[in-house]
Amino acid sequence: MTKPFDYFVVFAEMRTGSNFLEANLNVFPTISCVGEAFNPHFIGYPDREECLGISEEERNRDPMALIHTVKHAQGIAGFRFFHDHDPRVLEEIISNPRCGKIILTRNPVDSYVSWKIAQATGQWKLTNVANRKDARATFDAREFKAHLDALQEFQIMLMRELQVRGQTAFYVAYEDLQDVGVMNGIATWLGQPDRLEGLDRNLKRQNPEPLSKKVANFEEMEAALAGLDRFNLTRTPNFEPRRGAAVPNYVASAKTPLMYLPVRSGPEDEVRAWMQALDGAELQGDFSQKSLRQWMRGNKGHRSFTVLRHPVARAHHAFCTKILTTGPGSYNGIRKTLRRVHQMPIPESEPDESWNLADHRAAFLSFLDFVRANLSGQSAVRQDAHWASQAAVLQGMGSFALPDLVLREDEMAAALPALARRMGHAEAPSVGQAGAEAPYALGEVYDDSVEQAAQETYARDYLVFGFGAWAG
Repeated sequence: MTKPFDYFVVFAEMRTGSNFLEANLNVFPTISCVGEAFNPHFIGYPDREECLGISEEERNRDPMALIHTVKHAQGIAGFRFFHDHDPRVLEEIISNPRCGKIILTRNPVDSYVSWKIAQATGQWKLTNVANRKDARATFDAREFKAHLDALQEFQIMLMRELQVRGQTAFYVAYEDLQDVGVMNGIATWLGQPDRLEGLDRNLKRQNPEPLSKKVANFEEMEAALAGLDRFNLTRTPNFEPRRGAAVPNYVASAKTPLMYLPVRSGPEDEVRAWMQALDGAELQGDFSQKSLRQWMRGNKGHRSFTVLRHPVARAHHAFCTKILTTGPGSYNGIRKTLRRVHQMPIPESEPDESWNLADHRAAFLSFLDFVRANLSGQSAVRQDAHWASQAAVLQGMGSFALPDLVLREDEMAAALPALARRMGHAEAPSVGQAGAEAPYALGEVYDDSVEQAAQETYARDYLVFGFGAWAG
């Protein structure tokens, strides 16, 4: 029978029981786990000079050579990989479906305390209980948070990368390591026929006491952990799809090495007009990622920026220019769907003189309700960039290149001329003011109900960027 994998990796961290897991995998005649093959400080194990015939120097020069050797080892071979190991091999490991992934996890408080005790005693493995060294850990809240953040970031990355590649992993908890059935299950998953009758007991658990006995400042630790939101109860739910970088919308000045990364339904017209006036020439645009890289390479010292607009003002602009009107640039297809499916109270054609302020406010509130549902994945209508959250748009920019300056619309009048002066312009044009939308300006429409609806729709933007109520 063809084996399901060419090799395997145990994703783990320090003090998660990975030594014990490795020792038991190595009891199987056809399985070999060769330690921390890509630890930047040693190869395989401390004080070893090579792994499967590959020296540490050879591995550092060409890490894929060691991967190749592991793949072609007798039986099936693998290694342990921690979040701070050589990142050059991660893409090969994760993308290759012929690499079996075993993910070992442990309660992060337990692993942190165990790590602190090992640091204090210098004892990282225990084979004879008589030689056990004793110490108590001192809990450091800041250090623990950094420890937790690093573990969670790596685990989330692993989960997503396996999801998008249609792969899965064999998950093992620290508590599972004492179950011979789980060990045999791993062997089955790896396609190996042998089974264990019992576990290798050479390695002993070093600190079997409860945490209250192992931590010198246990009460302080309890208080610090009480402040951690373990279940992420205070999060702002986010169901928006990840957005890519809208590079074709980016524009550059004709001469000044200045790039504008627009957020749709922001003050785009005003910024473009200012940039054009700055050099007195047409802007460069219609970039591809390739041509934008060429522009970046050819414009040393370039600066890039974007401008955020208050969520209420941005939503109102999108509503007036894309949905309410039927003129050029409007979304007539979506408009019809919003009238028919979402019962949005807008006229079949362009609003006329009978369209009053109360009609406008009701329709705008209905639009905010639609956007809230749309960004939560509850609508078949596309999640358009003109009403996507600005947080998602900036994240999308980051998939290519983040702007190095993020401004607010009310800062443009001072910030853009100051930026121009830093780019070598003794004088810079003033920034024009955005005109009021038709048929009613936001100041006429705005009230507490509009603000409340906007905060519910764009909770993430209010949280991430610290927006307060619209000030007009």
